[in-house]
Amino acid sequence: MSANPVLTGLLGGSFNPAHGGHRRITLFAAEALGLDETWWLVSPGNPLKPEAGMAPLPARLLSARAQARRAPIVATTIEQQLGTRYTVDTLAKLVRRYPKRRFVWLMGADNLAQLHRWKDWRRLARTMPIAVVARPGYDGAAMTSPAMAWLRRYRVPAASIRKRGQWSAPALVLLRFDPDHRSATALRRANAGWAEAYLGKDRAEDNHGSHARDRLTFRKVRSEEDA
Repeated sequence: MSANPVLTGLLGGSFNPAHGGHRRITLFAAEALGLDETWWLVSPGNPLKPEAGMAPLPARLLSARAQARRAPIVATTIEQQLGTRYTVDTLAKLVRRYPKRRFVWLMGADNLAQLHRWKDWRRLARTMPIAVVARPGYDGAAMTSPAMAWLRRYRVPAASIRKRGQWSAPALVLLRFDPDHRSATALRRANAGWAEAYLGKDRAEDNHGSHARDRLTFRKVRSEEDA
């Protein structure tokens, strides 16, 4: 392990679409934990979410890229290249693929409330520290969830993550800040054509075959039906 590993946050999700709330919680978590960079893992498909209403992956990546501008955030569809479907498998591959980085998994309290439904969630917790950001309306369910009952014994302060190299997993950090009520669901209701707008703009600006190219893997992003 390098003496100064790159401390990298990982925030997974559908980003259907990405919005200012994603950016805000990411920047808050980065400051609290001392992260050098955060990767937004734009999921090809979430096993716990219905496919109906899910925009094409290139559109979701473009929305995430727009929200990540001028911030230490990299929007990526690397899960498509890794061929993973479940978070636990994605994280295991990232740890092996990037040995000079130390990762922290970021998620909202809504995901902690249902973490016990995720595949091999205890193995996920042993792979890297987990930082949970409070979300309005979910904190009660998160604190009484089966996963929290197991993780509570591993709770550590955010300062322990900032001390790089002095922590190991399992480790749970609970982060609280002013609530952000923005949601992708509300944005979709307000603008049903958001995905087509992103794709149309990208096609109009693309003159070099770089349409929705992933800036972490440098590969062209395929729609789910073409994957």
